[in-house]
Amino acid sequence: MNKILVANRGEIAIRVMKTAKKMGIKTVAVYSTVDRNAPHVKFADEAVCIGAPPSNQSYLKANKIIEVAKHLNVDGIHPGYGFLSENADLQSYAKKTTLFLLVLALKP
Repeated sequence: MNKILVANRGEIAIRVMKTAKKMGIKTVAVYSTVDRNAPHVKFADEAVCIGAPPSNQSYLKANKIIEVAKHLNVDGIHPGYGFLSENADLQSYAKKTTLFLLVLALKP
């Protein structure tokens, strides 16, 4: 795995990116127009605006996230927590591509 897209913002996104960078993996941040100067955007190797501030017009648009990931040739998408991690559309869109969906597996 060479590059991942982190489909979240804030501290969660930065934690995922720090771990990826320690592993030698490049990171891509996505952001809404209001978040253009957010820390996760500045921390990522690449960043792409995905829409307007309401999350249903940006962070929750699974099809847009997949489109960006394919365009930037990422190997996987980490949905973070909340937002897309709870959205079944992301999984169904990802299945139609060669992208890996990186999720945290919890033991019972």
